[in-house]
Amino acid sequence: MKADKMLISEPLPFITEFVESINDAIREYGENRRLSSTQRYWISFCIMAIIMTNTVCRATFERAGLGTYALAALSRMLRHSKIPWEFLLCSSVSHILKDYGITKGTLAPDDSEKKRSKNTKRISNVHKMKDKKTDGYLMGQSIVFLVLITPIVTIPVGFMLYMPDPKLTEWNRLKKQSKKSGCCPKKPPKNPAYPTKQEIALILLRRFRVCHPTIRIPSVLADNLYCCPAFFEKATEIFGKVQVISQIKYNQNIRYRNGKKSVKDFFSSYSCVSQKISIRGGEEVTAVIGSARLHVCSHKTELFVIALRYEGEEDYRYLVASDLTWRTEDIVKAYTLRWLIGVFIQDRKSYEGWNALTKQRGDEGSERTLILSLLTDHCLLLHPEQRQRMNTELPAITVGSLIGKSKVECLFIFIRKLISNEDDKNKLDELSDTVCEIFRMSPSKKHMVGRDLGNFAPSPSLKYKTA
Repeated sequence: MKADKMLISEPLPFITEFVESINDAIREYGENRRLSSTQRYWISFCIMAIIMTNTVCRATFERAGLGTYALAALSRMLRHSKIPWEFLLCSSVSHILKDYGITKGTLAPDDSEKKRSKNTKRISNVHKMKDKKTDGYLMGQSIVFLVLITPIVTIPVGFMLYMPDPKLTEWNRLKKQSKKSGCCPKKPPKNPAYPTKQEIALILLRRFRVCHPTIRIPSVLADNLYCCPAFFEKATEIFGKVQVISQIKYNQNIRYRNGKKSVKDFFSSYSCVSQKISIRGGEEVTAVIGSARLHVCSHKTELFVIALRYEGEEDYRYLVASDLTWRTEDIVKAYTLRWLIGVFIQDRKSYEGWNALTKQRGDEGSERTLILSLLTDHCLLLHPEQRQRMNTELPAITVGSLIGKSKVECLFIFIRKLISNEDDKNKLDELSDTVCEIFRMSPSKKHMVGRDLGNFAPSPSLKYKTA
């Protein structure tokens, strides 16, 4: 194990302050809701361990803390401690919004996948899914995130694990087989225990509305997976007059001159113009844009449809917006913010632990460790240097840079604590004994020493068989 994965003497001060602030926010939900001192220290230790080890693995935490928490104690706190898990993420978001004085933002749902073993049976919500890299199939978990994009920071504000309906999945399989035989089975009724990704996104939007009613949401961004009439209608009901922006396929039909026509065919004969577009308030790029207010057949209503092609691209992409009163330029600029969701997902996979060695079993194991991972993301938003840059409107620091600096700070705290001890020799001997106790050597199955492999040679008693 690397040196930066084993030297955690105590959580850094900004992590401790962050957890204390969460506790204060939880108290606003009720006098009886709070974190005990043991729970606060445990959460602080877990966030520090995620930063140092880039895992949410209890065994790795035990080694990283040099015995601060034993493996059994970490497991017991995760599964049996009465931590108000349902309020942790919401309280953390409330604290960040209050700290930065945020009053409005854009919400964007998106999903991410976590590959799992083909033989796993006890990890929550594992199912067969399409592998985008190989165009094959794999076993894994699918998570729907909700991200709040504000003029200052981008914050993950909610998540839910997605699980397809097993009966509906089996019906789809039999339906494909029945194309040859011509006998199609009856479609099973929808099971509310297995919401679709679109329904999960709406659940997350409602939760955000309930938890943070004072935050104004002018727009909701979603990719073409969520471009369905129900999502547009329900999102508008949740937030009132809100602009819902998504993307449709090129073959979607629109009503044109008492007939139907695909959006691709419509804009192929439509006058599109080249203009400069500011990407996320930064650099300007050249794009060819055409727009029209059209009746989209699948939505059974009129939507703002935009054909967009950036410089260097060959094909158009087609955006749709529910509010017809926005300008074309503003809709295009708003949709460029969707790139920030991909940045968050990449940071989560690369630096925030949950994408590696997260083998916790059951619903609690997956959901609670994912909460700890997202709390790490929130905590880094309140790092002293990050906060100073945000408040002075300087460019923010990347997650990787903050984690690298935190590792160095933790290492120096460990060294300073070690050399400041009056009895250095006894302290080093104690540390050496602790290391030997925690880092037990595991037997290897690769080497055959000490095993009876048998006699790999001809047997004299069987020579007559070849005579």
